Amino acid sequence: MNQRPPLPPFSREDALKKVQGAEDAWNSRDPQRVSLAYSENSVWRNRDQFVTGRPAIVAFLTQKWERELDYALRKSLWCHDDNRIAVRFQYESHNADGQWFRSYGNELWEFDENGLMRRREASINDLAITEADRRIFGPRPESEHGQEIPLQ
Repeated sequence: MNQRPPLPPFSREDALKKVQGAEDAWNSRDPQRVSLAYSENSVWRNRDQFVTGRPAIVAFLTQKWERELDYALRKSLWCHDDNRIAVRFQYESHNADGQWFRSYGNELWEFDENGLMRRREASINDLAITEADRRIFGPRPESEHGQEIPLQ
């Protein structure tokens, strides 16, 4: 059986590791790599889309990163309990026309006994920004791991 430590039940330290691991994986923009953190039959709600299973996750993420260019993400732990973690996040990307966006969101995660995410629910809102308003540039340097992201 494939395991993704840390395993539930999560301590605060474990939850912080899960959040940073997710941020690092998503910043790779590698759909296959990201999908391995999810159970084979993981169920997602992302905005208004429903996705089930790793192959569908890979397809979803491939399409996402074809639209959301130069994607860069920051996640922060909101809270955790046993096998669940809640995060808030922000990411920036631009479309093919060059319009930049900052996307704000919250995610609810539920993990199985092997540390694989079996459920992900994401609520996301997009704000058009100018390139000069950007503040997220590439993956977070290790020296900034665990730092809160500003609300605005």
